[in-house]
Amino acid sequence: MASLPSLPGVELSRRNRLIAYYLLGLVALVVVFTGVYNLALLRLEGVEQSVFASFEFVVQTMTTTGYGQDSGLWSHPLMFLLVAGMQLSGIGIGFFTLRLVIIPLFNDAEVDLDDRLTRKRDHVIICEYRRDSAVLLDELSELGVDYVLISSDEERARDLSDAGYSVIHGSPQDNAAFKRASIGAASAVITDAGEANVGTILTVTSLRSDVDIIALTDDSDMRDVLVDAGADTVLSPHGVLGHRLAEKAVSSLGTDLSDTVDLGGDLEISEVPVGHGSRLIGTRLRNSGIREETGATVLAAWIDGELQLPPDPDAVIRPNTVLLVSGGHEELTALSEFTRRVRSFGRHERILVAGFGEVGQAARSRVREAGIETVTIDRETGAGVDVVGDATAKATLREAGIESADAIIVGLPDDAAALLTTVVARSLNPDVEILVRMTDTDAIRKALNGGADYVLSVPRVSARMVARELGGEDVLAPASQIRLVRVSAAPFAGQTLAGSGIYERTGCRVVAVEDESGLSSTVDPNRTFSGEERLVIVGSDESIRQFHGRFDVPTAES
Repeated sequence: MASLPSLPGVELSRRNRLIAYYLLGLVALVVVFTGVYNLALLRLEGVEQSVFASFEFVVQTMTTTGYGQDSGLWSHPLMFLLVAGMQLSGIGIGFFTLRLVIIPLFNDAEVDLDDRLTRKRDHVIICEYRRDSAVLLDELSELGVDYVLISSDEERARDLSDAGYSVIHGSPQDNAAFKRASIGAASAVITDAGEANVGTILTVTSLRSDVDIIALTDDSDMRDVLVDAGADTVLSPHGVLGHRLAEKAVSSLGTDLSDTVDLGGDLEISEVPVGHGSRLIGTRLRNSGIREETGATVLAAWIDGELQLPPDPDAVIRPNTVLLVSGGHEELTALSEFTRRVRSFGRHERILVAGFGEVGQAARSRVREAGIETVTIDRETGAGVDVVGDATAKATLREAGIESADAIIVGLPDDAAALLTTVVARSLNPDVEILVRMTDTDAIRKALNGGADYVLSVPRVSARMVARELGGEDVLAPASQIRLVRVSAAPFAGQTLAGSGIYERTGCRVVAVEDESGLSSTVDPNRTFSGEERLVIVGSDESIRQFHGRFDVPTAES
């Protein structure tokens, strides 16, 4: 974009400089028209007129407010052409004034966010979502779930509305806010209002007793209270996240499969992490022998936090690699054994848990279920806390036994502290498995760069749990990094898989096809679809979003 010269000695924004030059040009044009009109009257019509009278005529003409007092003076054709030019220039200047000055003034004025809402029916009303709202709202949009978010933070509500989300400003304990959100036509209400959850639930039930209410809480002890208040479902994202991190830590020490989706026909899909000390570390996928040794098929791989789908055969398997694999149950079990770390004889298994809040308590419970020793670290003394101290300090981690631990689950609520703990733990034990909880989705990349093997964010887990509860699709788990959906093949009738462009256009991969003969994981790229089949596709959040955006494909019933 071309830059505008600055006025001497004056500091103005680009828009204000544009207005200044516009006004200067307008004044110059009026002066020129005044002089030309005054001279034309004298030379062409023989009429001598005051320059001020000519100025008044020019202003009247350019503003289209009139010019009748001079119309009887013209007879020469050039005079009529001159006046017509003034009229046209006035119209053009009017449009420029509207676009440059008037419209921006209205854009800066107060906007009623309710006016931006489209008609809603069978939608979801979301109250005071305290996590990353955009993550949840994008998740619902992917599933085709209409929604209205009620936020008591006016600035936040405006920012989300300006970004294209359906948001209104109001209190979720105010009947009027729910009426503005069309509570009468809603299918469900989701509340994440913290201590105000009970008040919000009671407000909803006073308006409608038949609407489904889903409550999110960071305190699992509040479950019974929220149910008694009227909630139909209570979700605890922190507990699920802690449980998930613990399952990953436990699976790296054993061969038990977790987060497996049974597609039928003896075909399962699972995520398998490659931990520190595995025989696969440092080998290329093509040389790993996974297919030959176990019979399982690698569909995708997360390597250094980047999804490869399908994976590059020359990609080097690293300690934080997570493989997405398919096969029969025995094949996946064999793969889990194949990828586990090589352990020294007689080594004692131990997992550290840093932070003993909701995440840490859920993680400790799952690890103990597996019969593995746990050592918990927290700043405050309390039941279940083994080491009292700062988990970011080397002395505290050494006291907890980081140097001989198999894994550490970092469940600290502060992202900065979690990142520091990750770096310090890695420096003290290069082979320890580090699994981290993040509050900010954007911090996932930082944690992986800092040495984490597996990272989950609270907003992503929360959004995935809500999506599943609303009847979405098959996923590996609420905290999974990969999405798995079944769709109808009707839009691809008469096409082959190779010709459909599914992978090329969206990055999604078809991993199985189901027809009248059953489910098959052997997908012939040259098979012509009849349209009656169902396709099982896998991809990241973004690739699945692109798939639904590019192809009008309804999600098939599971």
